[in-house]
Amino acid sequence: MSIEPGYIIAGFVVGWLVGLTGVGGGSLMTPILLLFFNVKAAVAVGTDLLYASITKTAGIFAHGKLGNIDWRIVGTMAAGSVPVSFITTLYLSELDLGSGDLVDQIKFWLGIALLITSLSVLFRHELVTSMHRESGLNPKVIAALTLVLGMILGFVVTLTSVGAGALGVTALLLLYPKIHINRIVGTDVAHAVPLTLVAGLGHASLGTVDYGLLGTLLIGSIPGIWIGSHMTGVVGEHWVRNVLALILVYVGQKLAFPELNQILGVGLLLVVVAAKLVIDARKLNVVTAED
Repeated sequence: MSIEPGYIIAGFVVGWLVGLTGVGGGSLMTPILLLFFNVKAAVAVGTDLLYASITKTAGIFAHGKLGNIDWRIVGTMAAGSVPVSFITTLYLSELDLGSGDLVDQIKFWLGIALLITSLSVLFRHELVTSMHRESGLNPKVIAALTLVLGMILGFVVTLTSVGAGALGVTALLLLYPKIHINRIVGTDVAHAVPLTLVAGLGHASLGTVDYGLLGTLLIGSIPGIWIGSHMTGVVGEHWVRNVLALILVYVGQKLAFPELNQILGVGLLLVVVAAKLVIDARKLNVVTAED
């Protein structure tokens, strides 16, 4: 297979953005493969899952050395996500992977996952702040909800490759508001590796992994992640994250609801932007009043 420069560039851009903002690679890579390179939906998901498991493996060692992983939470989430990922793979094995119906299913759930991911990135601070005010859940309830979270991620990630990053971090912040953000991120990365590996191997068994494409993406993404992680103090990461989230809103609605015309899609984007601006303005006024 000849090396396609476009894939290397895509891998680099996604790697750079992930290193800079921490936004999950699946949220970016799978839509890029679908929309810009016309890769088949199931192949885009399967290849991206193995891509994610490889790129995030290094994160386990980094966070582990810093003590930023809560293995109890990882185990509880994996107890839900891994079996559901296996069941989802069995479900996919019964379907015609090239059928229009399956492609439509994958695009719909991918779009929904992107919309939820984008909103969780944009409004994470507001969600976590509201939970800090009411954080009196019973530990047994929290453990049960963590298991359910793992089950949801097992289905969504296996079907779309999206959710292990931004969705997982946001949900864990809501469930465990007293745990430091660095430990939450490390725990989410540690859980994402086995989940994406199991889901990726499941797709490999279905023949929906393009290994040549996988290798080409990694050629670009590995240096991209390194460069992005070293630019966090140079580039306005907060603004880049918000712009990315808004792009995901637009892409998500196009994939999930293709019947919407361009005007409605832009309208939805403007509503989200307006909501974000209003909330940020209120926060600024509160800080100004306190000063």
